[in-house]
Amino acid sequence: MAGCVARRALTVGSRWWSRSLTGTRGPRPFCAAGGAGAFPPVATTTTLRHLSSRNRPEGKVLETVGVFEVPKQNGKYETGQLFLHSVFGYRGVVLFPWQARLYDRDVASAAPEKAENPAGHGSKEVKGKTHTYYQVLIDARDCPHISQRSQTEAVTFLANHDDSRALYAIPGLDYVSHEDILPYTSTDQVPIQHELFERFLLYDQTKAPPFVARETLRAWQEKNHPWLELSDVHRETTENIRVTVIPFYMGMREAQNSHVYWWRYCIRLENLDSDVVQLRERHWRIFSLSGTLETVRGRGVVGREPVLSKEQPAFQYSSHVSLQASSGHMWNCTLRP
Repeated sequence: MAGCVARRALTVGSRWWSRSLTGTRGPRPFCAAGGAGAFPPVATTTTLRHLSSRNRPEGKVLETVGVFEVPKQNGKYETGQLFLHSVFGYRGVVLFPWQARLYDRDVASAAPEKAENPAGHGSKEVKGKTHTYYQVLIDARDCPHISQRSQTEAVTFLANHDDSRALYAIPGLDYVSHEDILPYTSTDQVPIQHELFERFLLYDQTKAPPFVARETLRAWQEKNHPWLELSDVHRETTENIRVTVIPFYMGMREAQNSHVYWWRYCIRLENLDSDVVQLRERHWRIFSLSGTLETVRGRGVVGREPVLSKEQPAFQYSSHVSLQASSGHMWNCTLRP
């Protein structure tokens, strides 16, 4: 059971996602050929080339982006590192790393299955290991081409005023696992188009990578650390569908003389098989330690029914949940076509 524990103990389960996925007869790519988010990009042995947008001038097929570097097997990438996302294909830049605890249920564990908890949800003990994720900026030119596979406004935060349901998003902000980074270099002094790039990073050709953090980035990281922090990641594969869940505790607000506790959660689905599948339905059960049990059922997720094929194997989205108590559980139940 891919149960997830965030601060104040929100648990998110995802064991039966594969049962919500139904087979289709043929591949249905998310992005048209020639989209900047299409992956893999065309490359020579030394020069990285990136497909331009569908609105490119006639005859212009490829744009030179930079030169590939060897991915790091050990150590972390530094602030200012340029990269391509190995799954979604977008261009980005590393802002800073997060050290998370990865609970990978695909790794063999000798721990026995635990009995089901009072909410009716079984789980098994999994030992977490340290894993590096990165806070990154996404190149705005690539956002239109990945929007069907990965939300580009997935990082949200609570408003500072009394409206407990007011949420704001920072466009083009993402979390990327170390193994999803394909590093490259560029001679362009502004290689990533994002409104925060030049506010956060300064070009310095004497450094490697040649982009260093401005004081504004350090101040922004410190101020927003509580709701940006990535601490726990949970992963499990069932019937060749790998589910990764990352919960974030966002904070507490008062509403109608009661406390409302908010979480953001990011879910990534990956099809590791050659069969084409589609997520058709969702069925969430949300249990709060205040004693309430809520059931949410509907078509797809975030208004979509994503298709996972060999060409476009992954889909990632974020959503929110609020509880009346400081702890609770959330899991996805079995659905059959």
